Amino acid sequence: MSRGIVQELKSIAHSYESIKTEIGKVIVGQEESVTFLCAALLSDGHLLLEGVPGLGKTLLVQSFARASGLSFSRIQFTPDLLPQDITGSEIIDESRGKREFRFVKGPVFANMLLADEINRTPPKTQAALLEAMQERQVTSYGTTHPLPAPFLVMATQNPIEHEGTYPLPEAQLDRFMFHLKLGYPSLDEETTIAQTNAFAKIDTVKPVIHEREIRRMQAVIREVPVGKAAVEYAVRIVRASRPDTDAAAKIKSYIAYGAGPRASQYLILAAKAYAAIHGNDVVNKKEIDAVLPSVLRHRVIFNFQGLAEGYTFQDVLAWIRA
Repeated sequence: MSRGIVQELKSIAHSYESIKTEIGKVIVGQEESVTFLCAALLSDGHLLLEGVPGLGKTLLVQSFARASGLSFSRIQFTPDLLPQDITGSEIIDESRGKREFRFVKGPVFANMLLADEINRTPPKTQAALLEAMQERQVTSYGTTHPLPAPFLVMATQNPIEHEGTYPLPEAQLDRFMFHLKLGYPSLDEETTIAQTNAFAKIDTVKPVIHEREIRRMQAVIREVPVGKAAVEYAVRIVRASRPDTDAAAKIKSYIAYGAGPRASQYLILAAKAYAAIHGNDVVNKKEIDAVLPSVLRHRVIFNFQGLAEGYTFQDVLAWIRA
């Protein structure tokens, strides 16, 4: 590896620490979440945050966008939200002395889009994000409009309120690089939260990097070498999640669908970003294991028997690692 790449990787680790410090001005704890937000940014991937109300999911993403120096847009997903409320729409413009159609960009045209409570809108509206997430563009009346680069969707959803929600289809879930579950804070963290101002001002968070620097970091991450053994391990783990391959007996019995080839790609790319964030220039099995749960969690679907017997994703991890 060239000396220039090594220096760039050190710079990435330093930027991560700076971002974490800025976010720490308004968010207590959630270090793992910040790590994966940075990994998603470096990998140019999307992230789904799942957690009970009150954990600060929205504030976390907002503060991360500010610290990253990116343009930010938020959409509150509701049952009456329409596709054009996300992507934009054509309007009749008479300002030039004649009637003509003009495309008005929707909130999706930002570097970072917060899709708040994404599972509260029907599938038709959810599907408005499919093209944007995969191809980084929006098509309206036959005309394609490119989205800004970088472009990331940070979506949140609530796991305990099922009334008035719509499950995300597998095709959309697969477009998220990470599915991260937020847990409750530790005793010390919650004590600190209780003693601080409940209305922390996000204005205190300052940008520590900028858009051009982020694009350079994304290019550097893709140049990080990965040994053959690490690649083979990642692919073997992903293939072990599929019931139609030479998988464990419990995978065949309780899993309807396993992870596809995109998971293998994301696993390697995410491991590169995770290594760089922690100051490493080599990807080993340790980095792959660190990102594995968040990359596979939403790509392994239980069948009816697996759901009926109460198996969890933690069980799946044990089966595929056995």
